[in-house]
Amino acid sequence: MGVRGHFDEVAEKIQAMLADMKYGSITIVVQDGKVIQLEKSEKVRLK
Repeated sequence: MGVRGHFDEVAEKIQAMLADMKYGSITIVVQDGKVIQLEKSEKVRLK
């Protein structure tokens, strides 16, 4: 997979994670110039 294909795959996964999320954060872990891990931490707001 080329650099563009890797970037497109990462972008799609981030979009999918954002679609399910209301509050929280997404951490992108990079090693040797490539994204190797995405971490999602979601917060639940109590009213």
